Amino acid sequence: MTDVRFYHLTRSRLEDALPIMLKRTLEREARAVVRCPTPERLSDLDEALWTFNDAEFLPHGHAGTGFAEDQPIWLTTGLDNPGAGTYLFVTDGAASDGFDAFAVCCILFDGRHEASVVEARARWSALKSLESAPELSYWQQNQRGGWEKRA
Repeated sequence: MTDVRFYHLTRSRLEDALPIMLKRTLEREARAVVRCPTPERLSDLDEALWTFNDAEFLPHGHAGTGFAEDQPIWLTTGLDNPGAGTYLFVTDGAASDGFDAFAVCCILFDGRHEASVVEARARWSALKSLESAPELSYWQQNQRGGWEKRA
């Protein structure tokens, strides 16, 4: 069963938090898929992964870069998973369809935008009401930008 985690961004932008989460995913020797709602947002996150840290590189790609099966981090606006990723990162309200094909599904939402919070609550309720509901957890950023699990 998929472990579905909701990450409530309150201190950081997605462009700052996501690279750290992806780095930890790679340290676990896992592969990741990052779902974006639009090609423009995918481009923004692609740029963020290239520039987040001058001393480190997060290997990643998308449909425009090729070598899909070789990419440990795959950025997409669709439901594709060419590198057999086991972690799914859903950003900015992108589709979470097919999350059950992943070991972990991380739904990141910006707490500074009411519409994002409302959408995340609706998604939580919808998942909770499924006949075979996944394991759900809620994480919120603390004052230092770290994550704390909340009830």
